[in-house]
This record gives sequence, structure tokens and C-alpha cells, in this order.
Amino acid sequence: MQRSFSSPALVLRVRPTGESNREAVFLSAGEGIISATLFGGPKSRLRSHVSPFISGLLWIYRDTAKDFRKVSDFDVQSWRPGLRELYERSNTASLIAGTIISGKGGGGAFSETFTLANAALDALETADENCCERILIHFMWNWTMLLGNRGDLRYCASCACEPSMGDVLWFVPEEGFLCKNCMIKEHPAELAGGRAGAVLGAGARRWLLAVEDKPPAELARYTVDEASLGELKGLLPLFN
Repeated sequence: MQRSFSSPALVLRVRPTGESNREAVFLSAGEGIISATLFGGPKSRLRSHVSPFISGLLWIYRDTAKDFRKVSDFDVQSWRPGLRELYERSNTASLIAGTIISGKGGGGAFSETFTLANAALDALETADENCCERILIHFMWNWTMLLGNRGDLRYCASCACEPSMGDVLWFVPEEGFLCKNCMIKEHPAELAGGRAGAVLGAGARRWLLAVEDKPPAELARYTVDEASLGELKGLLPLFN
């Protein structure tokens, strides 16, 4: 195995380790999640370049015998200073980074995850507070598609019927989106007690279907009413 390699990478997280070093976690387009030690004091050029949400070309030195990786260099391509100008932007970026880390980079779909994450972060740079929410929902919706556990809004996951756009659907984790008839048959107690996962009405469904193939940069044009936004936000915990 080569001791050194380079790859396009996105900095997901940086934490102090030891007296003056830091541990950096990257998403590599070729190798997924990579953790490596970052050496250098506060005035180090490399240390200033390796910061959360910055993308560039990463060089890593690795010693497989000692299970050790060191950041050799990082050529910045996207700084994204706008993410630090608004709390909602930086918070949304942190949620996206945390999701990628906990999901191990997309379960092998590293290149697709890299593209999805960079597009979302680029859009966040100029997003207002409301658009940040939509960008996060859009990211999570497409993230779950990469993981293969999202289901299809166009069909009931149980009976395969095609509900009309005016019908309500329920999202049940590990099952997908179910129509009302299937919820009554398969989850009557949960449905009666209001514990049957997230409910999506017509507005939320139309919005997701309209934007799922759109780049995040266009989401400022796709507004959503408050009730539908609440339903969409209710999906997020179930996707993690």
C-alpha cells in the first residue's frame, strides 16, 4: 500500500488532540471518511487551511504498521467564509457534517456523497434562515436515497398503490411511505394513538417531488408553507 496519497476532500470536523495538535476528519471522494493528525501551531498555514466545511485537494501520509495518518498538505479550493456569517448556516453545515460522519460517508457511495455535500454547503453560503431549513431537508432526502432506505413518495411501500397527490402518507422507519389503508391494517394502534411516524400531506409531498432532482442552489425559489415545512422537518429524526 502506498504511504502517501491525495484525494479531493471536504473537512468535516477538527478537534484538539494532545498539547498542540488536532485531529481532522475528512470526507474523501475516493476513500470515504478519513481521520488524520494535523500538526502545526496556531500560525501554521496548513492548520488555517484545514478547517470545517472547507474543500480542497488533500495529501495524506500513512503508516499502516502503526495505524497512523498525518495531513501532509491541503490545497484549498472552496473556503466558504459565508457559512460563518449566520448561525443558521453554520449550524446546518454542522448537522450535514455530523450526518455524514455517523453514516460512514454514505455506505460506499463516497463520490456521490462528496458531490451532494459540497453542493449543499455551496448553497448554504448565501442562504437566509428559512432557506437553510430547506437545504437541510433536501440534503437529508437525497442522503437517504444514497443509503437506500428512503422509499418512494409515488407509491405505497406495502400495497404498491399509487396514492393521489391529495392523499396523506405516513413514513414508517424501515418500511417506507404507507397509504392510509395500509396504516389502518398494519399499524392500527400507532395510528389511533398518533405514534405512527411522520405524516406527509399534499403540500410536503409536492415540494419533495419538485426539488429532489434540483441543485440546492435553486431552493431559494422553491418555498413551502409552514404546515408542510413542519411535516418535512418531522421526517428528519426518522432519517438518522
